[in-house]
Amino acid sequence: MMRSVGTLTRADLAETINRKMGLSRSESLDLVEEILGKMCDALARGENVKISGFGSFVLRDKKERIGRNPKTGVEVPITPRRVMTFRASQLLKERIAHS
Repeated sequence: MMRSVGTLTRADLAETINRKMGLSRSESLDLVEEILGKMCDALARGENVKISGFGSFVLRDKKERIGRNPKTGVEVPITPRRVMTFRASQLLKERIAHS
């Protein structure tokens, strides 16, 4: 049976950097923040973010389209928007499937 085992946080990532690289806790957290900031900035500029062996954060621009309210059946326009999806790498898919 699959079960959730918790959530990985920024603090958890910083703790790993602290243990593995010997940086202080505040330096480790700063590094995590810097990496996440770079990723967010790239996505905000419309760039995709690819992390080899992990996956890609991919942006897609969706055009305006007609949707339907499922309760009333009334058609309504859905405004154009940018969405982000995550595509796991083959390596990550295999690792998840065998855990």
